[in-house]
Amino acid sequence: MPATTKTVSVEDRQIRNAVQHQIEWQPEITSEDISVAVHDHVVSLTGFVHSHMEKVAAEKAAKRVYGVKGVANDIEVKLGIEKSDPEVTRDAVEILQRSYSVPDNRIKVTVKNGQVLLEGTVDWHYQRQAAEAAVRDLTGVKSVSNRIEVKAGVTPEDVRTKIEEALRRSAEVDARRVVVTTHDGSVELRGNVRSWAEKEEAEAAAWAAPGVTRVENRIVVTP
Repeated sequence: MPATTKTVSVEDRQIRNAVQHQIEWQPEITSEDISVAVHDHVVSLTGFVHSHMEKVAAEKAAKRVYGVKGVANDIEVKLGIEKSDPEVTRDAVEILQRSYSVPDNRIKVTVKNGQVLLEGTVDWHYQRQAAEAAVRDLTGVKSVSNRIEVKAGVTPEDVRTKIEEALRRSAEVDARRVVVTTHDGSVELRGNVRSWAEKEEAEAAAWAAPGVTRVENRIVVTP
């Protein structure tokens, strides 16, 4: 019996070409060793880059393309300049201290083989994001694991109300297609949107509410 071959649809080919062009368009991505494959609107990224920042940028570029329902980022980071773990740790601590958005006295940094682990607690999700963004671009960083927790005392009703208000204000999200439920700082989003970017915008709105400690984004992308 002859072996079956996986066929690539016209839509998948179009998405693949668009993702490749989007990656080439990003000035922060200098690597020419990124490969793109698409199956059923799901993008697979493989290859090599010289920094964790480039890996993240490639994933973001793919998610911006219309029709993308998911991204598997298997790009490997091969550093152009190697740094020891103590050097990376020192640089990470220093940059967190310089960041106005980060309560550095509440964050612990651990580095092993270029892989950075962030732990601690903050009051807002944007502080958690700012800490990760600060260390992500440092020379010698291969990956970042962000285990910083958000802890703030607000009621579930307040959280849901603020998220729904934020979704209605957003020009990029149709709030009528998103359902928000909350419980003890945990948020669940359901519904359907037209693009991955819209799905991420809805999640960003949820994370921006005070007291949110977890967001489960079950929104379905239906182009």
